[in-house]
Amino acid sequence: MSRSARRRNRKKIEFNPKYIFILLFIACAVTIFASYRYKEKFAPVKTAFGNFVTPMQKGINTVGSSIANRFRMFSDIKKLIEENDSLKDQIDELKAQNSVLTQEKYELNWYRELYELDQQYQDFDKVAATVINREPNSYCNEFIIDKGSEDGILPDMNVISGNGLVGIITEVGKNWSRVRSIIDDASSVSGMFLTTSDTCIVSGNLELLDEGYINVRMIDLNAEIYDNYEIVTSYISDKYLPGILIGYVSNIRTDSSTMSKEAYLTPVVDFRHIEAVLVITELKEQLEDLDGVVSSDN
Repeated sequence: MSRSARRRNRKKIEFNPKYIFILLFIACAVTIFASYRYKEKFAPVKTAFGNFVTPMQKGINTVGSSIANRFRMFSDIKKLIEENDSLKDQIDELKAQNSVLTQEKYELNWYRELYELDQQYQDFDKVAATVINREPNSYCNEFIIDKGSEDGILPDMNVISGNGLVGIITEVGKNWSRVRSIIDDASSVSGMFLTTSDTCIVSGNLELLDEGYINVRMIDLNAEIYDNYEIVTSYISDKYLPGILIGYVSNIRTDSSTMSKEAYLTPVVDFRHIEAVLVITELKEQLEDLDGVVSSDN
């Protein structure tokens, strides 16, 4: 028979898997019955088979445990990543809430200070305003507020914040106004010592403000004044309403002309952090005209 014929014959020999399964099942059943019926005779076989299979089972169990542990580890890592992402989202949300609460607390402090200031100067009509723009430096020597002519604001109206005088309105638009503060180099305010009524001139000085001061000049040489005396706006000021606190005096000395005294003044307003102000909607000249009418009536 040729080689090609033998190959064709081999290809024709096929086994049905169903019969193979039946034969294996019968063999297993016979083996189980025989091992149960003839325990003593099959004992050596069981021992030999156990000695052969047990190491394999241990190895398989070890590999299986290792694989199971890996799957558990991957599952735990996935859970940890999900929990970490969730915690990050919660932290971001808490940070946002904390930022809002901090801002609200900051704004509440502004309004509380403005309310206390409003009560302190309750004889004057006032309008609250927010700072919307400022000069590009660390101090608010000039800045813009969000109230203007529509709100009754006029040039030369006094501006207060914190514990006292901030400055004066210099320019007014429809819904905005410009404020020049008392620390500006161009500012000059007629003041007086609250204790003695001695007058002086308070002048802005941005360079000196780095040390926390501005200038006080033209103090009477014979004035009995001391450090920490209060200075307020004087009655003789042509634009500033009287009695508004400006600050506290220190470092009193005779000036270079020896004709008067000079000193430093620590403002009561924090000019680095002005966010909201009160504008007194009364002009000095209007009050003087009103006083003149009252005096003539008397």
